[in-house]
Amino acid sequence: MKISKLVLATMCTLGVSAGACLAEMQVALKGGWNGKTIPAGQHCGFQGGKGMSPPMSVSNLPGGTVWVYIEFNDRDYRPLSRKGGHGVIGYPAKGSKANVVSVPEKSEKLPGGAKVIKPARSSGQYASKGYLAPCSGGKGNRYFADVKAISAQGKVLETAQIELGRY
Repeated sequence: MKISKLVLATMCTLGVSAGACLAEMQVALKGGWNGKTIPAGQHCGFQGGKGMSPPMSVSNLPGGTVWVYIEFNDRDYRPLSRKGGHGVIGYPAKGSKANVVSVPEKSEKLPGGAKVIKPARSSGQYASKGYLAPCSGGKGNRYFADVKAISAQGKVLETAQIELGRY
């Protein structure tokens, strides 16, 4: 029998079953990223930036999560606007948390146990073997990330979305 989130949340509020209570996955930006504006210098190297991804903390992961996949996207440039257009990076989960460290743009060798799941779909001078930093040339494009809790079998257990900011 599958129980909806609303029913479980109501049960938790009423104290009916503490074991069934849901804690939704939480995602927070760190390291100067505020979700409104891409921090100075964190745009693509092609345009003179440092090209590092935003560090994040991910908590309240569902049981069975072994990886957290971050799909980086540009909301305003259709070819790279979904499913990790700017790359998909995987981070190992430990218990109910994952530490999402900054990774360098265009690199396949990543710190903190991170790995490239799918490289950015950019091409030509913007081609990347991994993450592609915001690269709209300051035109005001909006960037966001889809965050997914992944099981050992590759199943998506929960998703969240976080705004990265405009560049």
